[in-house]
Amino acid sequence: MADTASTVEDTGHSTDDESKRDFLLYSTIAVGAVGTAAAAWPFIDSMNPAKDVLALASTELDLSSVEEGQSITAIWRGKPVFVRRRTAKEIEVAENANLADLKDPEADKDRVQKTQWLVLIGICTHLGCIPSGQKSGDVKGEYNGWFCPCHGSHYDTSGRIRKGPAPKNLEVPPYKFVDDTNIVIG
Repeated sequence: MADTASTVEDTGHSTDDESKRDFLLYSTIAVGAVGTAAAAWPFIDSMNPAKDVLALASTELDLSSVEEGQSITAIWRGKPVFVRRRTAKEIEVAENANLADLKDPEADKDRVQKTQWLVLIGICTHLGCIPSGQKSGDVKGEYNGWFCPCHGSHYDTSGRIRKGPAPKNLEVPPYKFVDDTNIVIG
């Protein structure tokens, strides 16, 4: 009988020891996980873009001072962005272009959000040159838009390639009008 009592007593001690061991194991795992996360956080946080990069992600422009027929150039993500307030004649010519005559057919209405405002990335789609045509004295090419003097690409008043080696139209960046005179590019 004494033997049975000592077995019950030993079993009770074993259960207490196991629960203490489990508590210590789980506590150690929890402290280790928290410590690992705390040590890894600076490394993970360093992968986020820097504030100067985030600032370039979008550009806001006030267009209230741009007169009809005038163009301005802004920088977005290190690229020139051409913004032109088109005249009624430029809009008419762009809207009435025969799409069958274009290398990269795209209707003017698909390239603009408001007909008087044209927003384009100012990089030639041939070899990445910057076309002339932004300033009033620049050569604008045969279609009164932009002209790439490096290889002779001519773009119309909608930024579509009309003549020369460029394979595609000038790209339209993502943009939206905040109100009638302010846009956000990006």
